[in-house]
Order: sequence, then structure tokens, then C-alpha cells
Amino acid sequence: MMWQWRYENADGSPVPGPTAEEFSNQSDAESWLGENWRGLLDAGVEQVTLLEGDDVVYAGMSLRAAEQ
Repeated sequence: MMWQWRYENADGSPVPGPTAEEFSNQSDAESWLGENWRGLLDAGVEQVTLLEGDDVVYAGMSLRAAEQ
């Protein structure tokens, strides 16, 4: 199975834009996001959902810092 991030608006609707990368494992996908989240945010992505094939691993992870 391939792992992939789905890029979304704050309401969870898909964001057209950067081509989604595919990864062979969850660790690589998460590492990539850790290195690239700022660029995604600048491109209009507000949150991401991690998919393993068609299965949602976790959904709606905001790219913005948590408010204090």
C-alpha cells in the first residue's frame, strides 16, 4: 500500500494545488510533512489527512500552530 497526504481547507474540503507525494511507509510520509508543512500552508493548505491506500489513518491535522 502507498501512503499519501490529502490536502484540505479548514472545513475538510480538498485543496487543488501541489501534487500529492506518495510514500512507501508512514514514517517517510510523516517526515516529509515535517519538512514541507510551511510550503503547503503558504500554498493554501490548512490541514491534511493521511491515507494508506483508500483508508484514512488520521484526518484533519491542522498545519497551523495550536493557539495558547
